[in-house]
Amino acid sequence: MGKNARPKMLKRQREKVLQERQQQKSARRLEAKERKASAPRGEGDEDPDIAGIVPGPQPLPEQFDSDPERQ
Repeated sequence: MGKNARPKMLKRQREKVLQERQQQKSARRLEAKERKASAPRGEGDEDPDIAGIVPGPQPLPEQFDSDPERQ
């Protein structure tokens, strides 16, 4: 009694479909990355939460300043 070869064939078909999906997905990711990099960024696109913040230590607001003579 010989074994049926169908399970191997079905597995190969599934693996081929998975590989094709992975290739399509990576192509879409690459395309989106290129599109995002080449898109012009407007001046008003800055995050409003961090607008105007300079790197480094920030001065304390007046209400939290413990040394009023420092001003």
